[in-house]
Amino acid sequence: MGIAVTTRRHYPPTAAAWMMVVMKALNLTQRPPRSPRVRLGGYTILPRLLDKARATLAGTHGEYVYDSLNDQRFFSFTGIEPEALLAQVKTGAGDWELLLWVNEQAPYKRTALEIEQWSDWTETVAFNDVAMREWFTEQIKRLNPAREDLHGTFDYLDLDDHVSFGGEA
Repeated sequence: MGIAVTTRRHYPPTAAAWMMVVMKALNLTQRPPRSPRVRLGGYTILPRLLDKARATLAGTHGEYVYDSLNDQRFFSFTGIEPEALLAQVKTGAGDWELLLWVNEQAPYKRTALEIEQWSDWTETVAFNDVAMREWFTEQIKRLNPAREDLHGTFDYLDLDDHVSFGGEA
């Protein structure tokens, strides 16, 4: 399995690989990417990031932005460059292959415990400056001012995704 991943990385994307990207890509104008809480290899954010990367390459990303502030948390933690991950996604690799690539290529080699602790932190982190907290408060007022259970980035993203596709706040 490792040989296939290693070999695949050295060749430019083929038409077949490109079709795999398109087939795996979600249409983010019709449904949201996975929640930032979903984990792959212990990492939060990564599955959502891969959904947005595939949709960006396929042109179906809608209002979702690849390499957003939230995505940058993952890139900062791993040391992976956004363009490098996007290029790897373009090969048509699946989630598992991309996880193996991330772990192999990440300049910052993290232990399972470090990944778990970082992921736990990302699930609870709140907006850390006054301007972002004010923005967050305005967004909650817009979505549902009666909600008292929303505190962090992931809370906001999950609610915004839900409401954006017809759910009630």
